[in-house]
Amino acid sequence: MKTVMVTAPGRTEIVDAPEPEVGPTDVLVRIRACGICGSDGLYISVGGIPPRQGATPLGHEPAGEIAAVGADVTGLAIGDHVVLNPMASADGIIGSGGAQGGLSEFVLIRDAQLGTHLVTVPEHIPFEVAALNEPMAVATHAVNRLEPQAGQTAVVFGAGPIGLGAVIGLKLRGVAHVVVVDVVPNRLAKALKVGADAVIDSAAEDVAARLLDLHGEAPRYFGRHGRPATDLYLDAAGVPAVIETVLATARHGARFSIVAVHKKPVEVDFGALLTSELTIALAMGYPTEIFEVTKDLVEHWERYALIVSDVLPYTEVERALTLAATPGAADKVVVTLP
Repeated sequence: MKTVMVTAPGRTEIVDAPEPEVGPTDVLVRIRACGICGSDGLYISVGGIPPRQGATPLGHEPAGEIAAVGADVTGLAIGDHVVLNPMASADGIIGSGGAQGGLSEFVLIRDAQLGTHLVTVPEHIPFEVAALNEPMAVATHAVNRLEPQAGQTAVVFGAGPIGLGAVIGLKLRGVAHVVVVDVVPNRLAKALKVGADAVIDSAAEDVAARLLDLHGEAPRYFGRHGRPATDLYLDAAGVPAVIETVLATARHGARFSIVAVHKKPVEVDFGALLTSELTIALAMGYPTEIFEVTKDLVEHWERYALIVSDVLPYTEVERALTLAATPGAADKVVVTLP
């Protein structure tokens, strides 16, 4: 079979690998689509992930159909369409340092258990949309860390795939008004399409002033006044200006979820922040959300489909990886396999 691997710093190749042998408790999945994540670009740039430095299989956002089922496996059948939990693989995280990658023709699920390693999705869901299951689980975890309540107000910084997924998740949980902040016009336009109630171009507008206009003013508390009555803040952008803006504008009792990766330290004045009683929650991965989000993805697949900007065939996987790693060139790139 074919599989995409990091072979050296800055280099990837489609290589030949043995097709996995299916044991009595295993399931073989023919991969039909796999999304490209920003972390894939990082793995490529550094030459892979130890201990597989220079030989790391890529792809951790896979969807496919079952090609073979071990004799002892129950609840699954050949032809079932499935999404996978990359974190649960017995031989390491799929596409993130494990022995297998989702940008392959096949992935073997050892000791497969329905609901733990994979779940089925209806056949009418396009594979390129089903491949959003993993990144949307990340977005859902970030939303869950906010503990959103119906009727609240929220702002999401960053209109990339995770930010857009968070918008959908917040609206599905009954958040009354969601604002999205970004600097790229087409991303702001897409945010409105997936369900955002308003957008702010932070390159041209004062974010705090616009939030005051949109959400009103929060009650005075310990001398804090003139703050937007925004309940929830979510950082899916990963730039210092987001942290600075939230800490300077957060109302008393607001909640702040950070799912973005900040590559440089950000200074925080906890003394000035004390009276806000701001709750700051970090969000990493998807401890419980990998298949919780699947129901939402299936029920609202046409809305989630808007997140996919580019679909390329496996023969153009190198172009797909380059496109995904080029700032501003694409939103979510998905590679499809026949």
